[in-house]
Amino acid sequence: MTQNNTWTVYFLRCNDNSLYTGITTDIKRRLHQHNNTKLGAKYTRARRPVKLVYSETTLDKSTASKREYQLRTLTKKEKEKLVLAYPASSIIN
Repeated sequence: MTQNNTWTVYFLRCNDNSLYTGITTDIKRRLHQHNNTKLGAKYTRARRPVKLVYSETTLDKSTASKREYQLRTLTKKEKEKLVLAYPASSIIN
């Protein structure tokens, strides 16, 4: 288990241009899982490769889960606005 107490809410851009929303305590590990292992979400396993295009940090799992739900309910256009405003220097490859 990680010692990191912060949670990250994120969007992944899938190979079919769809956006996947998730939460994690370790974004680098989770991105690797989505792209390279069976531990990635079923949705992303069928749409590899995926790329991190947006993330937010929260202090606990409850807040991250609530924010994930909020982001999931956005329209594709609203999600794309968040992605466009996200600094490219923050993107992990």
